[in-house]
Amino acid sequence: MKTLYLLRHAKSSWGDASLSDFERPLNPRGLNAAPFMGALMRDRALRVDTIISSPAVRALATAKLVRSEIGHTQEITLDARVYEASVEELLRIISEIGDGYDSALLVGHNPGFEDTARYLTNQIFSMPTASLAIIDLQIDRWAVIAGGSGVIRELIRPRDEMKRAELQ
Repeated sequence: MKTLYLLRHAKSSWGDASLSDFERPLNPRGLNAAPFMGALMRDRALRVDTIISSPAVRALATAKLVRSEIGHTQEITLDARVYEASVEELLRIISEIGDGYDSALLVGHNPGFEDTARYLTNQIFSMPTASLAIIDLQIDRWAVIAGGSGVIRELIRPRDEMKRAELQ
């Protein structure tokens, strides 16, 4: 079995109209949510063997903040194909992950992430910014990933988790 973590980038800023979509940074809410999600992953002992991120500024910033919180020591793999990727492109990227990795964290964008999660699990759910879908794949090799090969273990939305943390 393999575990796929799909993490949508945290909330980005629209404050500078001179920046392209690719160059948009995280806004203050995103700068708070990304490390929060990383800490949550660490506290829940979610093991990440490799991290692959879109090189878009907001996605890479999210990946770096999460990486720091979970204590991951390997470099983040940047893959330009993740930016604006379709389901087919994301499946191609996932299928290329080395089989020595039992789990992989992809950091990227919608609608590709929601569509890929739906394709893998046959379930429909929304992934607002900084949401994490944990998908257990019923495969032994990444190369054989296919529709319906996954089961959603959990969908973690930062807003829900932050509210829960405030109530405790």
